[in-house]
Amino acid sequence: MSVSGAPVASPGAPAEPARTYAAVTESVLSVDRMLAQVADRRVGGIGLFVGVIRDWDSDAEVTSLDYTGHPSAEQALRRCAEQVASAFDVLTVAVEHRIGHLEVGDLAVVVAVGAVHRGPALEACRRLIDDLKAEVPIWKEQHFVDGSTGWVGLDQSEPATGPEPATGPE
Repeated sequence: MSVSGAPVASPGAPAEPARTYAAVTESVLSVDRMLAQVADRRVGGIGLFVGVIRDWDSDAEVTSLDYTGHPSAEQALRRCAEQVASAFDVLTVAVEHRIGHLEVGDLAVVVAVGAVHRGPALEACRRLIDDLKAEVPIWKEQHFVDGSTGWVGLDQSEPATGPEPATGPE
């Protein structure tokens, strides 16, 4: 034990698994809350990604959007976080994705990864945002200035059976 009461690993002892946190929520996201989730006295570097709703996509002005999550979205997000935690030399991994109606400037997703050094933290953060965009069933419907809407990732040339996963700002 160290003076602070936190265990100190013996040389050669197996490292404890990374602590993970993942949530899909309708609540407003907080960078400070996510930084607190990855706080640890051993962390020397934190990789952070913050996805923000922007006012433009491709060739149209966006006014707002709605994220819809499948009931399995949080489980899939948790699985992504756990896979990244086990694949990288990191200590803590946290991710939240918002669903519901969001306005321009709102936070859509926050990913934070803590590691002893910055390299693994940044690499794991990048992998987690890429994995969640590819694997988590959350869909985005954009609302445009002209009153039209469009689903991101949905092939408009075929009959709609449901949108393809496309999360977060590009």
